[in-house]
Amino acid sequence: MSELTCAEFVELVTAYLESSLTAEIEARFVEHLAGCEGCDRYLDQFRDTIRRLGTLPPESLPAPVRQELLTAFRDWPRPSEDLNDDDSGRSL
Repeated sequence: MSELTCAEFVELVTAYLESSLTAEIEARFVEHLAGCEGCDRYLDQFRDTIRRLGTLPPESLPAPVRQELLTAFRDWPRPSEDLNDDDSGRSL
């Protein structure tokens, strides 16, 4: 069973929180989480964001602002694969 990289971990966070990972992938996810302080912080921040945003009423964002944000993020540049590693060769 191969170890997850931090980039793979980030991609799986939502599925983990929704309990939709397979048993094998969840085990790899939890194993990575136990040994990676950065991903542990990321998961905590993700949970905190969900908790905080879960209390906002849906009408709190005006429709034009919502559309502007959706447009901006749709065109947001995606990081290239080579940005996933730092100079030490470790996954970020």
